[in-house]
Amino acid sequence: MKAWGWRAALLGAAAAGVAALSGHGPAGAPGNAAAAETDGMAKAGSAHAEWLTYGGTYDEQRHSRLAAINTSNVSRLGVAWTYELSTGRGVEATPIVADGVMYVTSAWSVLHALDAKTGRELWVHDPGVDRAVGAKACCDVVNRGVAIRDGVIFLGVLDGRLQALHAKTGKLLWSVVTVDQSKPYTITGAPRVVKDMVLIGNGGAELGVRGYLSAYDVKDGSLRWRFYTVPNPEKRPDGAASDEALARIANPTWGDRGAWTRDGGGGTVWDAIVYDEPNDQVIFGVGNGSPWNAAIRDPDGRGDNLFVSSIVAVDADTGRYRWHYQTTPRDNWDYTATQTLILADLPLGANGAPRRVVMQAPKNGFFYVLDAKTGALISGDAFVPMTWATGLDQKGRPIETAEARYGDTSTLMAPGPLGAHNWHPMAYSPRERLVFIPAQEVPQAMHRDALAAVRPVAWNTGVDFSSGFTARLPEDTLKAVRAMLKGRLIAWDPVARKPRWTVEHDGPWNGGILSTAGGLVFQGTVKGDLVAYEAATGRPLWRMNLKSGIAAPPVAYAVDGEPYLAVATGWGTAFALAAGFFFDRAVPPKLGRVVAFRLGGTGTIPDPDLPMVERTPKGPAFGTPQMVEAGFLHYSRSCAVCHGPLAISSGVLPDLRWSAITADRAQWEEVVLKGVLAGNGMVSFAKHLTPAESEAIRAYVLDRANNPSG
Repeated sequence: MKAWGWRAALLGAAAAGVAALSGHGPAGAPGNAAAAETDGMAKAGSAHAEWLTYGGTYDEQRHSRLAAINTSNVSRLGVAWTYELSTGRGVEATPIVADGVMYVTSAWSVLHALDAKTGRELWVHDPGVDRAVGAKACCDVVNRGVAIRDGVIFLGVLDGRLQALHAKTGKLLWSVVTVDQSKPYTITGAPRVVKDMVLIGNGGAELGVRGYLSAYDVKDGSLRWRFYTVPNPEKRPDGAASDEALARIANPTWGDRGAWTRDGGGGTVWDAIVYDEPNDQVIFGVGNGSPWNAAIRDPDGRGDNLFVSSIVAVDADTGRYRWHYQTTPRDNWDYTATQTLILADLPLGANGAPRRVVMQAPKNGFFYVLDAKTGALISGDAFVPMTWATGLDQKGRPIETAEARYGDTSTLMAPGPLGAHNWHPMAYSPRERLVFIPAQEVPQAMHRDALAAVRPVAWNTGVDFSSGFTARLPEDTLKAVRAMLKGRLIAWDPVARKPRWTVEHDGPWNGGILSTAGGLVFQGTVKGDLVAYEAATGRPLWRMNLKSGIAAPPVAYAVDGEPYLAVATGWGTAFALAAGFFFDRAVPPKLGRVVAFRLGGTGTIPDPDLPMVERTPKGPAFGTPQMVEAGFLHYSRSCAVCHGPLAISSGVLPDLRWSAITADRAQWEEVVLKGVLAGNGMVSFAKHLTPAESEAIRAYVLDRANNPSG
């Protein structure tokens, strides 16, 4: 590995000439000629046969210039091959395709290398994540993909490791721990390679951590720079690239007490990272505060809590601060700014001259266009209905409604914490000059968690998730809640600042987007349909059900001159964990696969071998109404994010209503309080629940099992 830095690759490619382009490098090299090119590879490579970085190119437009599959022939698209992933739980990966090989991750950070033409398995790398780490993953044990450079694959592992692997063999070259593993950090996002560095962030703000972005040397994994997004509790220097910016800009926006001094403050960089090559800077999105509730996080109310919920730009070589724009000052709702960042040149300069911009549609519901070089706001417009703000003021700050800062009374917030747009990548078509947003409406009733000041909870938000509900929820109320949940595909014109067209979906949490030069837009749905739309009009041209929910975005590539489309499927992720109340059915998790398509393909998608879930109570209801209501509160705080609100699981994790352990208090406590199933990800909650509270939860679950409709 140490002989194959990017400079050596550049010289080697020049010397080898045609041999390098055909994939034959020096003997013993890790390499993959397509991946061995210089920094320009990620800008241009994905325009044609390859998909070499997470967003397709450095600008992350997710636009393929392959036009062979187009509006006139997309109806001929058929299955080329399928590949069964090791798990279907939480599949969010963007496949990377280089030199005829596809690299795709599944849950638990397992990496699969496949022949991109046939789907034949070449090798599999399982980093061996301790399943107990799953309790630290706010939004399922997902992984969004890998990065490639110089014949080396870079993988972020759920437990906080960053690994480098030989692209042809899967051999581990180096591995570094990027987080304090004693704290609830995770890595779910895809690394990005910039120059001779690999960049990786982390997640965990929901459970209480301090966020940062790190740059490691591609050759040996040594740390090059780190940018912390929020101050440390003492507001002292860290000896990091962020020191000057924190001291000058961020520290004054935080008080000197509150939960942030104990829980890290949040601000994790868990997804969006782009390299702005013309300005030689890295632009990244920053997540929510920890806890969410600003009155608990920072009760002094001194300021905006920078750089929480912000877009930040830093010098690519040093990590030094360039600029920032905060989308949600003093975030109170989990309105992260970690959603897709897209770089483009739009006619927004003087007399319509091109102006380089960065665009984002974060959770808060506004679509932002910023000057990429300076971070100056060009425009900000609502792209979904909202209750928390009425617009942006002249400084670009949200004009909050009187009810937005929820307190001890329940307030219906739109968007809710799942956002107007979550992690699902949006795309941009330079041809149509449209941004395609996988938008949604998922409102959430919120009020202050009365128990938050008494003791910490594993799910560290300061918000009561039972707000607006009771243990016995009438069926008509449940139906009304389901009807509020909507999804749509919006073709947003960033110059005209409005939608050109919109497609309504049956429910939220639909998949990421691919735009193509063939005039097409592809998106999967949570109910398993992969759909091709005409980019100019939104007219559906082709549809196929893939027999599993689709959250991941498709990619396009070519092998031996033949174009392919591929997408990873699998039921899981944050919405799936919490979506049982929406579907009211169990969806067995072993449905994960990669499906590739080509024109004239005649393959089939196997029917899933689904186990039946016996939906019968395993014990009688017990406990007073007061005990059941208390159990509902504690279930909502400690259990709902994994096993589903209102004790209705989607099937990704067990539906506790039908679990045999509910029938016996001793067995229940063995699992809930003693952690006998920690190896399956169900760790002990003894630090967060008393035996009486644990028993109240059991009473609530059995009440729901015996009275499922009320």
